[in-house]
Amino acid sequence: MPTVVHLHGGRTPPDSDGYPTDLVLPEGRPPSAPQGPHGMHDPRAVVTRLTRDYTFPMEQRAALLWYHDHRMDFTAPAIWRGLAGLHIVRDEAEDSLGLPAGPRELPLMIADRAFGADGGLRYPSLDPSLRERPGVHDAYLAGVLGDVILVNGAPWPVHEVDAARYRLRLLNASNARHYELEAVTDDGRRLDLVQVGADQGLLAAPVAHRTLPIAPAERYDVVVDFAGVPVGGRVRVRNRLGSGRTRDVLAFRVARAAADHSRVPRVLSADAPAWRRSDAVRVRDLSFRAGRMRGGHGWLIGGLPFDPARTDVTVGLGDVEVWRLIADVHHPVHLHLAGFRVLSRGGGPPLPHDAGLKDTVSLRPGESAEIVTRFDGYRGRYLFHCHNAEHEDMGMMANLEIH
Repeated sequence: MPTVVHLHGGRTPPDSDGYPTDLVLPEGRPPSAPQGPHGMHDPRAVVTRLTRDYTFPMEQRAALLWYHDHRMDFTAPAIWRGLAGLHIVRDEAEDSLGLPAGPRELPLMIADRAFGADGGLRYPSLDPSLRERPGVHDAYLAGVLGDVILVNGAPWPVHEVDAARYRLRLLNASNARHYELEAVTDDGRRLDLVQVGADQGLLAAPVAHRTLPIAPAERYDVVVDFAGVPVGGRVRVRNRLGSGRTRDVLAFRVARAAADHSRVPRVLSADAPAWRRSDAVRVRDLSFRAGRMRGGHGWLIGGLPFDPARTDVTVGLGDVEVWRLIADVHHPVHLHLAGFRVLSRGGGPPLPHDAGLKDTVSLRPGESAEIVTRFDGYRGRYLFHCHNAEHEDMGMMANLEIH
């Protein structure tokens, strides 16, 4: 298959950002320039055969990032089939905090999938060859959900832990499924999920949650303390939004008592940007809604489906802007290159899990949110889009030009 690599959350030059038409073609694929959605041409596409060099400078805060395929029209089935993984950026300041580390730091990629009787992945593509016709069957237009929850590729795993603090580095790599996570002991107690990091790295100070919503593409770093669980006891991580077997995600079994020299400092970082509403040179309104796209169902930004040849938003390098986002149904909105702060939800304050520097904000049905960001780093063409992967394949992306 043709493919594209996007480092999600990376501060990356535009020619290495994984633009959807900058394809790497397999052997035997015609070398013609790729088409955009349903035949639209992209005159700026850069196409290579078999190999491509990507440059990731890593001049950014320590954070849990991830990479995935971003191919035009076929991102969703590619992620579903496994083209995604974790990418951790570290620095000395974070290492010096004393957070749980080594075997007590667990990167966890959560994803739902569906399987056939033969054990093969099932995905409702209109074109199972993933070569010509994009999209999914009508019953799945809102997004594809699976009935098996995988963590790092394993269904409902159980992990042995010490009676100590652990740092769980959570990624929702599902195409469309939202989770509301809780950690529950065998006797029904809910353990605190102490958030220390968001999409773009450490918070200023920890935030304790009993439940934690996480939308597709969001990441949360949380510390869970198993010290109060008896040896032999179990802690289940459950999804309060799930039902049946999609309610269970993974479990931890406390295997032994152990010394624990880790800590969660009251101050985690002081380097996060402090952009304010008053810093903004402009405010933009952007709607994320269903609509018609060339005679069929689509998902639109500002009433328009994605067109790689059209520039939707132009900003100056170094500009601070406030974006007001509004949704019809669930839309996790992701901005390439630039991290942002959530200023408000529904005209009120941000929610507790909105703390810190993010690159994906989950809009709930009918909800509006305001974000503030500074467009720095690089000039060039980038994207913003819904990270429900089926929505983005059906038009819910837009071009951002930084000049």
